[in-house]
Amino acid sequence: FSSRTLWRFGYSARLLKTNHFRAAASNISFPAVWMLLAQYSGRIPGLFVVAKKNSFFTMPETVEDKANLELYSPHPEVRGMTLLNREAFKRTVVVPVVKVKKETVNTLLKSLKHTVLQRPGLKRVVEDPEDEDSRLVILDPHKIQEFSLGESEQEVLKQLSVSPEVSKYNLELTYENFKSEEILRAVLPEGQEVTSGFSRVGHIAHLNLRDHQLPYRHLIGQVIIDKNPGITCVVNKTSIIDSTYRNFQMEVLAGESNLVTKVKENNIAYELDFSKVYWNPRLSTEHGRVVELLKPGDILFDVFAGIGPFAIPAAKKKCRVFANDLNPESYSWLLHNCKLNKVENKIKAFNMDGRDFLLGPVREELSKELQVLKEEQKPSFHIVMNLPASAIEFLEVFRHLLVGEPCSAASLPTVHCYGFSKHDDPARDIQERAEASLGTSLDGRCSTYLVRNVAPNKEMLCISFQIPADVLYKRPCPDEAQPASKRLCTSKGFSEEKL
Repeated sequence: FSSRTLWRFGYSARLLKTNHFRAAASNISFPAVWMLLAQYSGRIPGLFVVAKKNSFFTMPETVEDKANLELYSPHPEVRGMTLLNREAFKRTVVVPVVKVKKETVNTLLKSLKHTVLQRPGLKRVVEDPEDEDSRLVILDPHKIQEFSLGESEQEVLKQLSVSPEVSKYNLELTYENFKSEEILRAVLPEGQEVTSGFSRVGHIAHLNLRDHQLPYRHLIGQVIIDKNPGITCVVNKTSIIDSTYRNFQMEVLAGESNLVTKVKENNIAYELDFSKVYWNPRLSTEHGRVVELLKPGDILFDVFAGIGPFAIPAAKKKCRVFANDLNPESYSWLLHNCKLNKVENKIKAFNMDGRDFLLGPVREELSKELQVLKEEQKPSFHIVMNLPASAIEFLEVFRHLLVGEPCSAASLPTVHCYGFSKHDDPARDIQERAEASLGTSLDGRCSTYLVRNVAPNKEMLCISFQIPADVLYKRPCPDEAQPASKRLCTSKGFSEEKL
């Protein structure tokens, strides 16, 4: 393992043993750690890769052994093809077969299940052109050396009264018989990376192609449509994410140009225009993790709400939700999805800059709620700030956001703030940057959670903490008429009586 991978392992294992906001000493045994990591593998990038249905898909580098790839590779003449010609992928290969009576086929398949051809998409049994009462069972050419059966296979055939003679059969392969990675491996230049993971957003496949793949981009798009039922549009990102509205330019590579799509995440349906709003299916687990922390009656402030993946499930959980997004398109789709999920009366939506949202609706609501808060009510306040490129810079807004005497420590709002880090110790990096914005130490008062690996040496993390009272509150100075010996106004605006 590299030092960074070891950090992921050790850090993530510690998180699995850590209560929210309380770092506990871990004495997990090594096998127990691996069992926990296996259970949470989808949340620990770099150690495990989990392909989630309808979210993230990969075309692996190697799916079969080298000999099998050579036998089942498309025709060599397709190398360098940029405009898909499916007919050019046809080729004929010679495979071993045994002749079997129709009534014996099923028994033979069970008895020789490790010897017969097991390639998906290809028939294992074909008609015998010379005998309508017989069938030809195709054997795996890599297990039948020189078209001759081994002793164990011959013994099975003898018991079934089947001739051990192995014949040759010309098997025709077409474009439909090849897998995506086999097609792309045959087309792209030898020695170059051909794998291409993609995110699935409803009927849209979203690619991030490398430069050497761009000349083949339209062919790659069409292959993805052909090999993935339900995909009718393939796009490639052509620019970095706009930090203002969190969207990016894209090119339609194949299929229809309809980028308005429907997705389902954690059993909740959303609709969106993928070209105008931010949506990342890889964050499904993280959305669910944070919403799981909420209880009915809690209050959630979602500062960068997007189309509602935190806000809507929280409202369905009977939380009171204030959701904001600066992007007018995201705000519009947020309202649409609130109605779609019948929570429009439980969410107050705003189309504001994040700072203005914190200084306006959030401050107003906290001031009102924390003043009238009764001991028996005890709702929790959560503030989600999912803008990892710059959210940490917004934390400074919490400095003296409220005026008055602090509420009880248990009622202080909890912040879940996201950030990117390229540091060797990402958790420490995120904490130090958050502390710099807040102007106070968070040691022992925060937890950091590794969300995912965004790129090589770039992590996305979430730091969660209750806003310290001395940060959140500005206590008014005593009346000026009060003797100076009885007051002290600090440079930060606090007032403390001398004893």
